[in-house]
Order: sequence, then structure tokens, then C-alpha cells
Amino acid sequence: MSTLYYVLGSGSRISFHDDVSVFVVDTRFLFLLCICSTDCLGRRLGPRLLGRVDDSGRLVKDFYKILNQVKNEEIPDHVKLPASFNHLVSEMKNNQYDARTFALMLRAMVVTGGVHSTLHFYSLGCGIMEKLEREIRESKFAELMNKHFAASSIPKSIHCLSLRLTDEYSSNAQARTQLPSPEFLPLLSDNSYHHFVLSTDNILAASVVVTSTVQSSLKPDRIVFHIITDKKTYAGMHSWFALNPASPAIVEVKGVHQFDWLTRENVPVLEAVENHNAIRDYYHGNHIAGANLSDTTPRRFASKLQARSPKYISLLNHLRIYIPELFPNLDKVVFLDDDVVIQHDLSPLWDIDLKGKVNGAVETCKGEDEWVMSKHLKNYFNFSHPLIAKNLDPDECAWAYGMNIFDLHAWRDTNIRETYHSWMKENLKSNLTMWKLGTLPPALIAFKGHVHPIDPFWHMLGLGYQNNTNIESVKKAAVIHYNGQSKPWLEIGFEHLRPFWTKYVNYSNDFIRNCHILDSV
Repeated sequence: MSTLYYVLGSGSRISFHDDVSVFVVDTRFLFLLCICSTDCLGRRLGPRLLGRVDDSGRLVKDFYKILNQVKNEEIPDHVKLPASFNHLVSEMKNNQYDARTFALMLRAMVVTGGVHSTLHFYSLGCGIMEKLEREIRESKFAELMNKHFAASSIPKSIHCLSLRLTDEYSSNAQARTQLPSPEFLPLLSDNSYHHFVLSTDNILAASVVVTSTVQSSLKPDRIVFHIITDKKTYAGMHSWFALNPASPAIVEVKGVHQFDWLTRENVPVLEAVENHNAIRDYYHGNHIAGANLSDTTPRRFASKLQARSPKYISLLNHLRIYIPELFPNLDKVVFLDDDVVIQHDLSPLWDIDLKGKVNGAVETCKGEDEWVMSKHLKNYFNFSHPLIAKNLDPDECAWAYGMNIFDLHAWRDTNIRETYHSWMKENLKSNLTMWKLGTLPPALIAFKGHVHPIDPFWHMLGLGYQNNTNIESVKKAAVIHYNGQSKPWLEIGFEHLRPFWTKYVNYSNDFIRNCHILDSV
């Protein structure tokens, strides 16, 4: 099929094929053009097609402008009108008319004898657009489902790393070396050191968090890491840090089974969450069944899928609410998620005056990125629920988990944990109708009145879902957070954002190399 391109304005082009017309915007997007009524054109072509604003809106305005220019012009007597739209396209190819001539002749066909065939083309074009839009929506939802499964699964290379290190724990005495060594045990409760808490079952991610923190620190010899993992990952996690010490920092690795305080009596709500059949079905069941895809947008659907990540019913994900009890001798800690990278010295965090508050956190309702930094309570809660409507303000600013400075001394004088448990129970009673997404919503309630906002420099979010993240802003941030599905260790991670993470992966390590982690990311 031959194609001719015509300048439409502002650098955009319009091309004519044998049967349909196609817009090409910066050579990146193709749009079928439904040359029909203004209503059809406005509805089918423009920002709504992709769910966000782009150059197509400007392109449509350019074409409207051309149509308006010719709508009142007289048609020259010598112009011979084609009998049908196909004939018009043929003439456009042969004579290389510009877009204005095309618009003028199309108007003449509507006004004169070619109207019936032209209206037939209108109908055909709109039908094509309807079908195309349905197919685009269906493929988009299918893509989101596949991405959800990819984000929820464990890559083969990372599973390999865990298995090999677990085997090493059983066969290599050095891999079982006490962490930390006996002479450093007193430092685990020494409040003159900077204590970091990390809860994860991802060995590779933990290694990046620790390595980036130590390499970015001006006082690495004052760092103590407390890594908490589950029972199945404990041997592998211990092996990694025993064989790859983060000197001069100190690293402690403990499994949840090694904390005497973590009993069923102390965490009854989480026990219920992990064993409640309806909850397990919600997080592990069919995410498409019963969903009305025609009544939602891809972005909303993506948010619902993210809310169904199995990690949200993991005890490891909820452990942050028990930090004061797990570390009774510590006064202040920095809590880190496993999908962050540290790029600056974090020791100044311990000097921040929290003014009696418990949680130093970055607020997420204001910032340059209008998608990432536009979160209020209404983004997390169902305000049609009477308890939510009665107790919360929908316009109140939200804050972020993932890099928090916690004053444990002040925390122990509050009822934050009890409030957290209480609201978790209410949400269970309400069949998860109060909120859907993980540990942040109950924390937003439990920490209400106990949060001190800190400078956004300390914590940049969205690298796991905002493809258009500003690279210069990433370079300047103290902590970058790959929150979202597109983790840097997954194939679905954003290629241009991944190097900020991979620079801290030791690809010369035998375990990393033998598990082909370099190949997979």
C-alpha cells in the first residue's frame, strides 16, 4: 500500500492510504482518523484515546482550524469533484494535494453529489474507530494483567540466588558465621550509632539497599543494619551478608521466627489476615472475574491490581508497625523499604527535630510530579463508608512509607499499634470495603497527629510506575524509591531508571554470575 504525507501544521503530518487515513505524531503514535462529524472526530481522536494528554490534542485542533478555514469558501467552478472518497484518495495520491485542498474537496463532496458515498465513509470510519478503541482497551487491560503477574512472581534468577545461598549455608561454615561477630553485639543497641531497619525476603534487593547506604555514607563505620526476613529466606540472607560483609558497617540478620515477641497473641490481626479465606481469595484469586472493565480506566484498573499484590498480606510487610517492640533498646531508627536506593549520606536524618512527633516522612500531596505527588486520603480510602467519612478528611495530605525516621522513644508513649489493629479489624469486618491497598491506609490512620513532614529531597517516589520520572530530579534525591510494579530487578522495570539500581549490584560475585542475574536485568 503506497502512502503520501502532507504537512498539517506544527510539524505534524497526515498520510492517506487506500482505505483509511492515519495521523502520525512525532513518528511515535498512529491514530486512525475518523473523517466524520465534529462529534465523532472529537470523541474518537484526542487525549482520551490514551487516557492522558499528548500531542494528538494539538493535532486535532490543527485539523479543526483547517476545516474552519474552508467551511465558508466558495468551491471553484473548475474543480472536478470525485465520485467517492476512494476516488478522492486516488486524486490526492496522483496530484499530491495538501491538507487544505483535501478539506475543501471533502466539504464540496458533502455539499454536492458525493454526499451519500461520503456519509457512507463517515459511518464506516466511525465503525472502524469504535472497533479500534475496543481492541486498544482490551489489549491494554491484558497488558496490565500480564504486568501484574510479572510483578507478583519471583524471577528465576532471584529464586536461583536464594536457593544457592541456602545450600551454601548448610555446606559452608563461613556462611554460618555469626552476624555480627560477638565483639560487635553491644553495638546493636548502642544509640550513638545510626540504626537502619529493613524487612525483606529479597536477598538481591537487600544487598543493594545496604551497599548503596554504606557507599553513600560519610560515616559508614557508624551504621548498623537490622535485616528482618522470613524463615524460608533466613539461611540464604544470612549466607549473603556473612560471605559479603558490608564493612565497616555492621549487619544483623534475623528471621521472624527468632523474635520471641512475635507471637499469635501479639499479632492476632495479622494472623487473621493471613488465614482468612476471603482475604486470600481477594489477593490470590481471579482478578478479572466479575470486573466491569467497560466502567473503569486502565489507570484505575492498574491501581486495583496493585492493591491485590500478595505482599500486602505478608507479615514482613506489616512488621514496621512493631518496630518499637522488636527493638526495645533503640531510641531512633530509619526504616527502609527493599526497593529503595540510597544516593546521599543519611546521617543528618538523626539530627532532624521531629518536634515530639513519631514519624518523619515526606508528604505526597504536593510536588512537581502531578501524578506521583498528588496523594490525599481520598486516594486510599472509601469515603462512602460511614466510619471513614466520620473519622477522616478526604483532602488531608498523605505521606509515604519506604524511608521514615522513627522516634521509638516517643512512639512507645502512644497507642499507634492498638489503633492500627483496631482499624485492621474494622476493615476485615467490612469485607475490605474501607480500603484495599496494603499497610499504608491503616498507618495513615494510626499515625494521625504523629507525623512530622520532612524535606522531599530525602525521599523521591514513583520510579516503579512513573515512566516519565525526571532524571535530573532522580540524580539529586537522597533516596529514590521504585514503589510500584516496575521493580528494577524485573524485566518490566524501566530501562532508563534501572542503572541507578544496578550500579550497586556486584556482578563479579560468583552467586550473582552463576544465577545469570546480569542477563536477566
